[in-house]
Amino acid sequence: MIVQGNIVDLQNKRIFKGEIEIENDRIKEIREVNHTVEHYILPGFVDAHIHIESSMLVPSEFAKIAVTHGTVATVSDPHEIANVLGIKGVEFMIENGKKVPLKFNFGAPSCVPATSFESAGAIIDADDIKIMMENPDIKYLAEMMNYPGVLFDDADVLAKIQHAKNANKPIDGHAPGLRGNDVSKYIAAGISTDHECFSYDEALEKLQKGMKIIIREGSAAKNFEALIDLLPTHFKNMMFCSDDKHPDDLLLGHINQLCARAIAKGMDVFKVLQVACVNPVQHYNLDVGLLQKGDFADFVVVDNLKDFNVLETFINGELVAKNGESFVKHVDFEILNNFNTDFKKIADFEYHSASDKINVIEALDGELITNKIEADSLLIDGYLVSNIETDILKMTVVNRYQNTEPAIAFIKNFGLKEGAIASSVGHDSHNIIAVGVSDEQICKAVNLIIKNRGGVCAVNENVEKIVPLPVAGIMSDKPAKEIGKAYAELDKMAKKMGSTLRAPYMSLSFMALLVIPSLKLSDKGLFDGHKFKFTSLEVK
Repeated sequence: MIVQGNIVDLQNKRIFKGEIEIENDRIKEIREVNHTVEHYILPGFVDAHIHIESSMLVPSEFAKIAVTHGTVATVSDPHEIANVLGIKGVEFMIENGKKVPLKFNFGAPSCVPATSFESAGAIIDADDIKIMMENPDIKYLAEMMNYPGVLFDDADVLAKIQHAKNANKPIDGHAPGLRGNDVSKYIAAGISTDHECFSYDEALEKLQKGMKIIIREGSAAKNFEALIDLLPTHFKNMMFCSDDKHPDDLLLGHINQLCARAIAKGMDVFKVLQVACVNPVQHYNLDVGLLQKGDFADFVVVDNLKDFNVLETFINGELVAKNGESFVKHVDFEILNNFNTDFKKIADFEYHSASDKINVIEALDGELITNKIEADSLLIDGYLVSNIETDILKMTVVNRYQNTEPAIAFIKNFGLKEGAIASSVGHDSHNIIAVGVSDEQICKAVNLIIKNRGGVCAVNENVEKIVPLPVAGIMSDKPAKEIGKAYAELDKMAKKMGSTLRAPYMSLSFMALLVIPSLKLSDKGLFDGHKFKFTSLEVK
């Protein structure tokens, strides 16, 4: 097979008219030839850190859409499904991903459960990590979220890191806001990347201390604008990632969008493409071609080097997408789940109190971090209730693995004026998380999730709408376009009920993520991420 175009040679920083000869799955030859073809050929895009589960799609369905945007590979942390199903869940992701052309590169989840302050469906300990590191399908140790464990020399945490070192596999980081001597110790442990920086100065310090920084632009957490100005100087040590990307956003674009945005800021195309295509392959030692003779024939054809509209995507020499049409075929798979809790009663969400003030989670649009604020209580008959006027709404996390009492907190900035929204996508343990205007509506939403054994939903007085997620309670068994459309309709309903957040369900899913400060809620109670311990709802 011969493919002609303007070849973007990143290794030599030149663009020339040429053709690529493909034999089997490799590039046999690259020749300079004079032709009139106007499009450009460049290495395929790589998402350097993504949880496939957050797209609500199994890997094979994710691949169908990603290839239309020029993505040829991902560096994927399966800790979402691992927190539900353990190693069995990781194996499901690997085997399902192998059935399609896109090159998924899965890591061994380092934090299952993410903390001891929440209930997960499984445990992966250091001995499990040792076994996983011997598996050639496991490419790295996935994000070490337990940074306090690193700083305080937790034996199990250090053993997991050592197993990765012994296997000569990279170790991913997760250290939001970590600075100074703490981040120096974290890096010295052997942790090589971070995708959690939310300020220029934080990312610059980590770069200067030898860490690789991954610029994240997902459906909820958006750090591109804060960090992109580091790229021109530090392009050799940066990558792009989504982290978490919902299906409706994936339908619109992927890493190609970040390239277009960087070019629009006047950045050098060779530097941008090194970040998007080359650095992940080299850092994680991926079996992905970089448009050199003898490489795997993994490349994309785009119309220009400004918009990066993808005309064709090739993986191992196979044309997998053309003009927005995906040639990735559907594959059958077994539906696995872990859901074991009974329906709840309205009384389960009541909270008796006499306190005038409460500690409140302040959600920040586009951020995973939250603020801890105080607010006046709204008490009716001695019970704390949602205050629609001040947008201080009741929130709950319900253990989905066993019957326990729901945890209660209050949250600001969800903006709901009616009804409730709920989800069984609740990072990282994926318990049921809900927010609403009344105990009755919250209970209705939670029970709709339980009835379907997983999903995302919105309810009000008149309507109940749900996108079921039967695969581990976090992924659909339906095609991407179907799930993307259904999710977009649900998102629209949440916003019609008053939410002003750009991605209310994605934001909701992170309100149980204890390892990111400041205030979060687990199924066991309100948690202070700075002090790394539980705190009181009532202001004492």
